[in-house]
Amino acid sequence: MLGLEVLNPGVLSLVQDLGRFGVAHLGLSQGGPADLHAFCWGNRLLNNPSNSASIEIALGQASFKALADLSIAITGADMGASIDGISQANWQSFRLLKHQTLRFSGCRKGQRAYLSIEGGVQTKAIFDSVATVVRNQLGGLAQQGQDFSHGKPLQKGDKIAFQASREHAKQGQQLVPTQFIPDYSETLKIGVIESYQNDAFEAVQKHRFYQSQYVVTAHSDRMGIQLKGPKIESPVTGIISEGIVAGSIQIPANGLPIILACDRQTLGGYAKLGSVIKRDQWRLAQAKPGTKIHFEPADLNLATQQWMTFMRFFGL
Repeated sequence: MLGLEVLNPGVLSLVQDLGRFGVAHLGLSQGGPADLHAFCWGNRLLNNPSNSASIEIALGQASFKALADLSIAITGADMGASIDGISQANWQSFRLLKHQTLRFSGCRKGQRAYLSIEGGVQTKAIFDSVATVVRNQLGGLAQQGQDFSHGKPLQKGDKIAFQASREHAKQGQQLVPTQFIPDYSETLKIGVIESYQNDAFEAVQKHRFYQSQYVVTAHSDRMGIQLKGPKIESPVTGIISEGIVAGSIQIPANGLPIILACDRQTLGGYAKLGSVIKRDQWRLAQAKPGTKIHFEPADLNLATQQWMTFMRFFGL
């Protein structure tokens, strides 16, 4: 059933579910939501299955027209959402009625919002996922007459199908408890689990890394977050390319750290100081250019417990 028509896709709007798993050996990126915390809350507000596809809206300026009555939720960055000109608070669900218009203005805090709809965005999966990875030309909406999608962002005129249910129609407005709503404006302290290559770095280089302030640059995207700040000298050379995970902190030849994100390549040959813990990867996804960050060593056991608690809570 058709639920939304894209009036304006904004800067970049992508269909995302949890992503593709078990395909890295094929050279395919995992994809999925840049901010898993906001994505999961959107589905929870609507009682959707945890892997239901949502729309990730980067930097705002998007608008949609309702083609039917449906329940929606908005989480993540504050983009000044409004329904027919009436402002709507973030981190809650709404009932959007046929012919109403949902608009997002520019980012106020953070840079990625999630528009979740009842039953999730309905489109054809490839490799068991509908996640849009533009560089792999996979995921997103399948155009009429196509067997599968080609990794295109949402475009003006696209029509988005959803799975209607009587339960959603009867459900009242749901809100995320205040303690689970992050503050995207604060300076970030980023936890790091050190890698096996960490010991190869000189103590003075590691001290510089942890004691320095870095700034997110405008060159950051869904592949990686590029930083500016004090340079780190890498003693490790001649690394055979190896598998890399989201959150890996690579030190390239110019010495400026790059944190790999959800659309990262599957192999890398740069030295890695460690990996950003899961919780802080989602916070980095909302970091605008100019955001100041500091790194600090994280406890592996505590980070693992936090991740397991998160997965149990959201049924992942």
